[in-house]
Amino acid sequence: QELALKSLGNEGLFLFSSLDTNKDLYLSPEEFKPIAEKLTGVAPDSESEEEEAPDPDGETLSIVAKFQPLVMETMTKSKDGFLGISHVALSGLRNWTAPAAPMSVLLARQFKAFLPPKNNLDLGDPWWIIPSELNIFTGYLSNNRFYPPPPKGKEVIIHKLLSMFHPRPFVKTRFAPQGAVACIQASSSFYYTIAFRIHAEFQLNEPPNFPFWFSPGQFTGYIVLSKDSSHVRDFRLFVPNNRSLNVDMEWLYGASESSNMEVDIGYLPQMELESAGPSIPTVIHDENGNVVDSRDPSGEPIQFVFEDITWQQEIPWQEAAHRLEVAMYPFKKISYLPFTEAFERAQAEKKLVHSILLWAKPPVPLPTAGSGRTLRETVLESSPILALLNESFISSWSLVKELEELQSNRENEFYSKLAELHLEKYNFPVEMIICLPNGTVVHHINANYFLDITSMKPEDVESSIFSFSTNFEDPSTATYLQFLKEGLHRAKPYLQP
Repeated sequence: QELALKSLGNEGLFLFSSLDTNKDLYLSPEEFKPIAEKLTGVAPDSESEEEEAPDPDGETLSIVAKFQPLVMETMTKSKDGFLGISHVALSGLRNWTAPAAPMSVLLARQFKAFLPPKNNLDLGDPWWIIPSELNIFTGYLSNNRFYPPPPKGKEVIIHKLLSMFHPRPFVKTRFAPQGAVACIQASSSFYYTIAFRIHAEFQLNEPPNFPFWFSPGQFTGYIVLSKDSSHVRDFRLFVPNNRSLNVDMEWLYGASESSNMEVDIGYLPQMELESAGPSIPTVIHDENGNVVDSRDPSGEPIQFVFEDITWQQEIPWQEAAHRLEVAMYPFKKISYLPFTEAFERAQAEKKLVHSILLWAKPPVPLPTAGSGRTLRETVLESSPILALLNESFISSWSLVKELEELQSNRENEFYSKLAELHLEKYNFPVEMIICLPNGTVVHHINANYFLDITSMKPEDVESSIFSFSTNFEDPSTATYLQFLKEGLHRAKPYLQP
């Protein structure tokens, strides 16, 4: 590490570390691939899996789509009646009132993509079904697109499933973290329960209208399937609806990357796929190998009886979901609690609250609002920051709209006051706040200002509060560490026993 720092300098080592995913201080061709593609502008064809010929005796799975459209009143632009927003811009959103395909029949073997890689994995160990190809240095994919690229390999089944909701799903989001990650939640002799998380989005408009991106916070779910993928016992995929806002929306007002863009957030009550029952054979044979009619003499479909599955190993759904979240967002190796719960925990453990308050949940595809994304992909993932946050702080990550609702709810005056104290310090797009368990703010900094000063040369920074150090990977890490330590210092008089 010291030799690398001497050879590359802080910024060079930071870039190298972002590509060195296994931290062995050696870049394999696969790890160098994002930079090669960035420099050459050429992406090699991915190794798409050969399409297997459909098995005439294979099983089929019926999938049902359930969809309730976005509640327009939850969009912030609805407060002024969508003033200044053309009806055409929102036409794709307003017209999307039902799933594109309420029912679909798929081959059970197509779900082979959800099986773990061949090497043995412990329960909860994540792997990538669709790897994320973006990071802070590779940038993001173009906003000015209407039609998804042809899916390849394991993307195919994800694309087919999401196409039941809307005809234009993009299985890879424009911003990191993209892709799909999975882990084993339960295992028996012949079956797995696989938990998964997918980051995908939809393009709701078509030419001549300008693009409108619809980005749910995540798709999650599980599949119970046989280890040879011949039989699917159960399948569910859904957008979580347990928070008051769960979708980002962005739409362009021009046909170029530099065109003006509107951003909003909203609530989607239901977007869900569910198997109608276990997969069943397309052709039924008797014990002598003869084809049997799939209906009984009275014309009713034959009823199948499936054996019970006895799970030998199992972890709770919440643990599996958390493992997948950390795989997507390494900064969540420490817990980010709901706002009110964070203050209760801080009171009990006599710690400070490290709170991140943002206008919209990540990803927010604007250069200014992207500061929240930049934070989580750099400083909040770094080891020194994770260690100090874990030792001395209780962390929380909240949306402005959630705190506005909490502030206006007078049923709990203490929670209302906590929200008010936070909102007083907030400036768009992201504010980092350190406060006492009673809500008193002892230190705060805006993400844009933080990013501005960390991009300056050390000698140009006047404030000693945000001084630089050469002991860490990059100026951002050193500066954020200083921000946290300054918060601890300012809180000392209040925390004395």
